[in-house]
Amino acid sequence: MTELIPSQQEVIAMLRKTGALRHGHFQLSSGIHTDQYLQVALAMRDARISKTLSVGLSRKLRTDTEIRATLSTLSIITASTSGLPIAYGVSEAVQARQVYWGEKDGEQPMRFRPYLEQERGEKVVIVDDVYRSGSRIAELRGICERNGVQVLAIATLVYQPTPATPVIRDIPFFYLAKLNAQYYADTDSCEPCRRGVPLEIPWM
Repeated sequence: MTELIPSQQEVIAMLRKTGALRHGHFQLSSGIHTDQYLQVALAMRDARISKTLSVGLSRKLRTDTEIRATLSTLSIITASTSGLPIAYGVSEAVQARQVYWGEKDGEQPMRFRPYLEQERGEKVVIVDDVYRSGSRIAELRGICERNGVQVLAIATLVYQPTPATPVIRDIPFFYLAKLNAQYYADTDSCEPCRRGVPLEIPWM
């Protein structure tokens, strides 16, 4: 790579090479059918790829003047344990103060483990592997703001919006690649279903 930040094409190539991005006929945990399945954890198993993606995302963050000015006191927070490899990689690259994460069990509200309380006035960047529905990130951001924490930006390796994904407009949103998948709300509208393409349910 000639650039310090990997291009969209390079990121997608890494995801495909590691099996993290697959094409076919899949059912998501929400019940929606799609022609793409993304499991970023498969790419993060490769230490070199993990470092390339994390450092690339950190360089995106450094383009923001406010974030660059607060690196020594900045914390990195993620909405799920699947975001931890990215969170730690970004934290190391920008030399952030600390990393912590929210946890969610089923329909229960998101929570933090004991003694991982946020500090009022703390400045954070929310980092995750993928921004798809946006529900976990939105819940985490709400907790942060209610606790007096300032969320400076949201950063994910991949932006894979569904038709219902809310657009982030009020704070900076950074990502390395955007994936435009096809989504089908039910089997009647699902083209692969009509063509008899075998359905994979990878999360079961």
